[in-house]
Amino acid sequence: MPAEPPVGVLGATSPVGECLLAQLAQAGRQAQAYSRSPRVDPPGGAVEWRQLPDPRSRSSHASNPEDGDSPRCWICAAPVWVLPEHFALLETHQARRVLALSSTSRFTKQDSADPHENAVARRLADAESRFQTWAESRGVEWVILRPTLIHGLGRDKNLCEIARIIRRFGFFPLLGSAHGLRQPIHAQDVATACLAALRAPATANRAYNISGGSTVAYRQMVEQVFAALGRQPHLLRVPLWAFGGAVALIRCLPRYRHWSTAMAERMNSDLVFDHSDAVRDFGFSPRVFAPTSEDLAR
Repeated sequence: MPAEPPVGVLGATSPVGECLLAQLAQAGRQAQAYSRSPRVDPPGGAVEWRQLPDPRSRSSHASNPEDGDSPRCWICAAPVWVLPEHFALLETHQARRVLALSSTSRFTKQDSADPHENAVARRLADAESRFQTWAESRGVEWVILRPTLIHGLGRDKNLCEIARIIRRFGFFPLLGSAHGLRQPIHAQDVATACLAALRAPATANRAYNISGGSTVAYRQMVEQVFAALGRQPHLLRVPLWAFGGAVALIRCLPRYRHWSTAMAERMNSDLVFDHSDAVRDFGFSPRVFAPTSEDLAR
């Protein structure tokens, strides 16, 4: 019986991409992983690394589409707006099903007072539309997953940023009561969802919001980060006018240049999404929110 073709993975060096490769290997599936920089393949490994071709040149997509090792199913673990750069690569490999990761930020940031966040929401929506149009014009089945706040592996830009502030200052500032609800989802659960949705027939040409297994207030989320760091919570409640001044000062530091008062105002907004259709169609079952020290950046 011939072996199954490998699964193509774009964005393989991202946190979700790393989890995907590990889960594919554990399941005995080969992966053809793409990176912008050359990678060395361990002999006999479950992952075949390939360097991404120049998206500006179709001739650089040299590959034999009749090769039995050519992936027919693909997962893009990079932001969905990267995917259009690689449509030619997918066509060369005669892709039959492609799953892309977007984000619920498409909805939560579309009415933000921050122009940068508005632009992110538009970019996500435009990329999803381009992906769907391309796939449908070529008879390729498409699947889109939109995770909520991703965390884990010490590399995310959400909980790890909170942890850095706690380590540096010993406290964390909150705007008002910070009662806005969140559903953090672990990168490993996102990877598990990708593989399950890629296999499930019911997911063809559908988009799903996927959220974590717990719904917690922003304040509670920060308190759990303190606990994971082995520290007692020290929360500083700040009025909006003072928070705006603090953000203006901290943006002078390159690391915090992207901060805005809109980010702080969302501490009191509910960012909650139902994932019952993902449970129904591909058995989605995320873990409860319980971050560990290994999940947080050093």
